[in-house]
Amino acid sequence: MEISLVFISDLFSAAVRQAAPLMLVSVGGVFTERSGILNVGLEGMMLMGALTAVAASFLTGGNILAATICAMLAGGILSVGHAYLTVTRRANQIVSGLCINILALGLTNVLIARLFPTQRWRVALYPVLMPESLHDIPFIGEVIFSQSVIVWIAFVLPLIAAWVLYRTSWGLNIRAVGDHPHAVATAGLSVIRLKYVGVILSGLFAGLGGSALVLSDLGYFVENITAGRGFIVLAALIVGKWNPIWIAVVCLFFGVADAFQLRLQTFGSVVPHQVLIMIPYLLTIAALAGFVGRTRAPKTIGQSYDPEAV
Repeated sequence: MEISLVFISDLFSAAVRQAAPLMLVSVGGVFTERSGILNVGLEGMMLMGALTAVAASFLTGGNILAATICAMLAGGILSVGHAYLTVTRRANQIVSGLCINILALGLTNVLIARLFPTQRWRVALYPVLMPESLHDIPFIGEVIFSQSVIVWIAFVLPLIAAWVLYRTSWGLNIRAVGDHPHAVATAGLSVIRLKYVGVILSGLFAGLGGSALVLSDLGYFVENITAGRGFIVLAALIVGKWNPIWIAVVCLFFGVADAFQLRLQTFGSVVPHQVLIMIPYLLTIAALAGFVGRTRAPKTIGQSYDPEAV
């Protein structure tokens, strides 16, 4: 029984850490999609944020705040490009996002070889706020109190995002611009500005999620470290019905699946580890197959806004 409890607490502790970056990225993702812009480039923005966080932490001698800000700015810069192409130039939103992913993958591969040509440096991690005396509490101590500050932030931000989205006039404007942009324009609000803000928020939070991915547990960067997590967030947005709280629950579910497959690999199973790695992504496909027809997306998501159209 004791071994079982240790395994379960370790599993859920890892699941919370794995889910935290997804939750952070999803907070920004829900704003951009609620504004009617599909951001497939979340993967690339998250990847760029991860590398920037490690590089900034290394160059500043372990300044976590500077690393976090730089990571968010890196994702934000890419999101400005996505906003310009999709909102101003009315380019295809999927193509623009895929271009960002390809750019970020190639750019991070080149930069990591230039920044750390000889060895992989381990940088400072996000601090753990709770005293060590609380870490010894069975189950709760390891799952909750031993987590770093970025994990706590990841669980608080979806609540704040839900309040902003459903309890403020600005949140109402964001939801309205994704459903009826011309009605928003008739009310005297700037549709372009609202869409820009939604897309830029997605980039800032994607960069924050990238920093959480590398600075909450690992402390270093490897090529393509995001490994499709941005696409999992896109699936979580659909399954969670574009509600920040439900999306966070879905991200936690994927975190459990990811942590479970990592522990299955240590059991010496006859199943190839490549198959075990597929488990979270197979669950993503299964969740989409079961929920995609039961959700109501923002009416104009993926569509270019033409102020002159009727």
